[in-house]
Amino acid sequence: MNLFAAIAASILVSAISLVGVLGLLLHAQLLEKYLLSLVSLAAGGLIGGAFLHLMPEAIRKGDPLRCFSILIAGFVLFFVIEKFLFWRHCHKQHCEVHPFTYLNLIGDGIHNFIDGLIIGVSFSVDIRFGAVTTLAIVLHEIPQEIGDFGILVYGGFSKGKALFYNFLSSLTAIAGTLMGYAISSDSGFFTALLLPFAAGGFVYIAACDLIPELQGQRDPKSSFISMGFFVTGIGFMFLATAFHVQ
Repeated sequence: MNLFAAIAASILVSAISLVGVLGLLLHAQLLEKYLLSLVSLAAGGLIGGAFLHLMPEAIRKGDPLRCFSILIAGFVLFFVIEKFLFWRHCHKQHCEVHPFTYLNLIGDGIHNFIDGLIIGVSFSVDIRFGAVTTLAIVLHEIPQEIGDFGILVYGGFSKGKALFYNFLSSLTAIAGTLMGYAISSDSGFFTALLLPFAAGGFVYIAACDLIPELQGQRDPKSSFISMGFFVTGIGFMFLATAFHVQ
């Protein structure tokens, strides 16, 4: 019974990625107008998620020095991937596809897998504990998934393609749930490795790809709005962490 509830919860978390369907309902010019705001929200969410959610959880499960070393390794690996595998990096606003879209999908897939891992473990303990944990995960996924949709569209994906690939990335939560439920007694070891690695990827995407795009804004009003959304993204992650049930 608990396993079926855990799978249902992970499907719900995966479905949150479809919140980007709101973007499909917006006129192209209107979406373009608010795209940088979504990118700002996502950048803040990635930074906040890495340092307020993923790293504290990792440190609770492992040695702090090892955790930060893995974070650095994740940061460096994402840099290498972007530098050498996606070498045709461009900085024009309307290039075909920015490499950071693929990096974001990789990082988000790892993050969703970890969320699934946590769901599986929590349901293996108690179904009520699993339900509350799922609610906490859903609350912090909504703003992140909206931001992820904005990142993919800004990076060159069509709205339909962005929605589809963001949903595919979210399905790793189901795999994580199954693994977390199966190895619940040893899951602390895996999360202690995966959490800081995902955090390093998130920091790289936010700091090296998204924030520089925001720095290119010259209009003071637009810059102020972007900063507001950036801080809001961090704030969402702070609130999600504050109400997260351990």
